Amino acid sequence: MTNNWKPELNELRQRQKLAEKMGGVEKLKRQKERGKLHVRERMDILLDSGSFREIGKIAGKGTYDTKGDLKDFAPSNFIFGRGDINGRPVVATADDFTVRGGAADASIHRKFTQAEQMAHEMRLPLIRMIDGTGGGGSVKMIEDMGFTYVPYVPGWEHVVKNLDTVPVVALALGPTAGLGAARVVASHYSVMVKELSQIFTAGPAVVAALGETQDKESLGGSTIHTRNGVVDDEAKDEVEAMFMAKRFLSYLPSYVGAPLVQIETADPVDRADETLLSIVPRDKSKAYNMRRILEAVADAGSVFEMGRRWGRAVITAFARFDGWPVAVLASDPTFLGGSWTADTAEKAKRFAALAEQFGMPVIHLVDNPGFMIGLEAERTATIRRGVEAMNAVYKSKVPWANVIIRKAYGVAGAAMSNHTRYQYRFAWPSGDWGSLPIDGGVEVAYQSELTKSKDPEKTLAEIKERLSKVTSPFRTAEHYAVEDIIDPRETRKLLCEFVALSMR
Repeated sequence: MTNNWKPELNELRQRQKLAEKMGGVEKLKRQKERGKLHVRERMDILLDSGSFREIGKIAGKGTYDTKGDLKDFAPSNFIFGRGDINGRPVVATADDFTVRGGAADASIHRKFTQAEQMAHEMRLPLIRMIDGTGGGGSVKMIEDMGFTYVPYVPGWEHVVKNLDTVPVVALALGPTAGLGAARVVASHYSVMVKELSQIFTAGPAVVAALGETQDKESLGGSTIHTRNGVVDDEAKDEVEAMFMAKRFLSYLPSYVGAPLVQIETADPVDRADETLLSIVPRDKSKAYNMRRILEAVADAGSVFEMGRRWGRAVITAFARFDGWPVAVLASDPTFLGGSWTADTAEKAKRFAALAEQFGMPVIHLVDNPGFMIGLEAERTATIRRGVEAMNAVYKSKVPWANVIIRKAYGVAGAAMSNHTRYQYRFAWPSGDWGSLPIDGGVEVAYQSELTKSKDPEKTLAEIKERLSKVTSPFRTAEHYAVEDIIDPRETRKLLCEFVALSMR
């Protein structure tokens, strides 16, 4: 008998090599035929080269010969470990669909719990790559166990803690149901891959019992869930999904309370974009491109929008100003004139809460004509969702700056900021505000005068001309009801000043 531990180390290497087979040649081939990467390829693409240290690699199920020696080994279908993204340590996890379709095995619950616990106790950002039920059970498993149990989710308490302590990203990289779907949405940022991933509470075979005939894509594809707010964004393939995850994390600190990081930029703070002088039309009924304004005032190439396909009247994005990361809310006048619908308000609320949680200054580019009106607006509880969004703004303690680009009307317009705090606010000369839009109420307010007029159209035009003088933003500035009216070309310089002061 040898007097060292080389035999055990040889067995360790054997088990590690067997673990790298994942579900075996046939299952890996099937994964490729579905157009999907396997779990270890995903780790290689997501993380910096050579940085991944897997934890629990040899967890799984071994089979043994009559002498008790290892014959074969089936690894766990959940892998995790620490790695780096752009030199920054993270916890990365991934479901292996080639091993039992991602359903629960003997070790997955323990490993899942440990991965989540590691993230919040070590204060490390967490990335989940989810493919399958993500640790849920299967009908066959019930017979194998010989009993059923009252439902609970091992380790979910750590999922909840992570949402309060570290950035959490979830990538849906295949059909994802039950617990897997829950793990996708229990995140700060989530991505689906177009025509490759689906999310459902229960899949097509189960909902067929309700008389519904659906395939995976029609029931839970990205065209549904990136437009209803379940998932933030859609990627064209897995590689793009991982790039989006990296980009999102680049703006946030590693944990709640950690400082934001400034990066070097060659973009001058005092850069003045001449296109801003004419980007807002004089005709108030005409829309313009708010995203162009954001691109023009932020550091070049720094804007990263999330949730573009839902709650479309508000743009939610991260950007950098003089290298500092900032959360940006911006109205989108090309969708319903920028009016806040119920889902727009929900989106604004969630984003304001995200900025607050991670200590990011907020810049709000405002063009809000008010809450959406009409029967559908009432059915979708727009006023309740809108008030909840305004409450999130009022609860915010991070520095907040507003630029009123054009409209700010009613309660929704008032939700631009907490009026009891110092107003770091600028208005463009195109600013147009009040308790309600004047244009829509002139005929009613001046009905008597118009009725008596021999030329009502001419009288109406004269009234509107008078009102345009009264509603000039300069009249508001006379009473210091708006702090500063600025040349639009100065916007970048002033916002960089705001961010620099905030970062002190």
